[in-house]
Amino acid sequence: MMQSRIRRSVSLFRRSLLHSNNAKYSSSSSSYGVDEILDNEVLVEGIGYTRMAILNRPSALNAINTNMATRLHQFYRTWEDNSHIGFLMIKGSGRAFAAGGDIVALYHMIKQGNMEACKEFFRTIYSFIYLIGTYMKPHVALLNGITMGGGAGVSIPGTFRVATDKTIFATPEVLIGFHPDAGASFYLSHLPGHLGEYLALTGEKLNGVEMVTCGLATHYTLTARLPLIEEQLGRLVTDDPSVIETTLEQYGDLVHPDSRSVLQRIEIVDKCFGLDTVEEIVDALEVAASETKDAWCISTLNRLKEACPLSLKVSLRSIREGRFQTFDQCLSREYRMTLQGISKQISGDYCEGVRARVIDKDMAPKWDPPTLEKVSQDMVDQYFLPLSEFEPDLELPTKIREAFS
Repeated sequence: MMQSRIRRSVSLFRRSLLHSNNAKYSSSSSSYGVDEILDNEVLVEGIGYTRMAILNRPSALNAINTNMATRLHQFYRTWEDNSHIGFLMIKGSGRAFAAGGDIVALYHMIKQGNMEACKEFFRTIYSFIYLIGTYMKPHVALLNGITMGGGAGVSIPGTFRVATDKTIFATPEVLIGFHPDAGASFYLSHLPGHLGEYLALTGEKLNGVEMVTCGLATHYTLTARLPLIEEQLGRLVTDDPSVIETTLEQYGDLVHPDSRSVLQRIEIVDKCFGLDTVEEIVDALEVAASETKDAWCISTLNRLKEACPLSLKVSLRSIREGRFQTFDQCLSREYRMTLQGISKQISGDYCEGVRARVIDKDMAPKWDPPTLEKVSQDMVDQYFLPLSEFEPDLELPTKIREAFS
């Protein structure tokens, strides 16, 4: 009964589309060795019948690296088996929940030719995301601040996502020559209309109000109330999602997106981003921009022109395929796409994008190919091909942990 109840609530898309109590496991020291630094990248607090994981790399906006993903996976597996723990919470330190995966570390791994370390990172974080999406206990993510890419990946598949007035969500991967991953092709493809294509291809941001309105978040609250919410949740002795939801609703706020929100433009979003190809989407926006001189159309068109042409075509196909796949199938496909994308066998766009936007910050990436017209169908197809017989696919425990659709 408990399992079926959590199954019903664990997925956003079914809703709207180490032992003792009061123990603290975080450590502190004025001088850290390497082990201590690694240990402190994920802190844990035991609060009553709950456990709180804290992403703790504030200077890097809590960008998730292999160590963090490994520690999270280990903690969550232990907590799931612990009958003294009813539900889990996760939050970030500083001004971000998590800005995504550690793209700078990945850039240097690729430059050094350390592809095995890259593969380990993606295997680890994707496997952890699958664990969250199939978790047998309620999960509450407090999305205060920047929540992008992999940060969304480790929160959206869970039971509850609490957005705030400081939440900034985006999947900006096309701007660095990559594709929305970490389960994004699943949850974006299940958003209303063609909002998912819009978010994937533009990398545009949503605020907390917009996240709740479209279903990416389940609750909204002001940042000032978060300490009270944490305190009240920490007092609960339950594993019942409905009890947790009652508490969240008690301190939540009813919200409506303002007139400038993309959610007030769903008709034109669907009209343009529901078209079959990126070229058709661009043409439709150009027509709309020329006819109406609308600032949103012009801004959206400019975002598409900033993005990596190959990434745009790959990402559009990824979202479209995600609409007809289960969560585990999306993660497995994204893993194959990721290895193809970072291998440099098709293009070096990922490293060039990170270089231009994060390393050198000249904001002038030289995409290869440089235009949509020069992106061949074969290049796009290669992203979706099976890996070689010597390269194993992502292994997910689907026989033990049933994925949702």
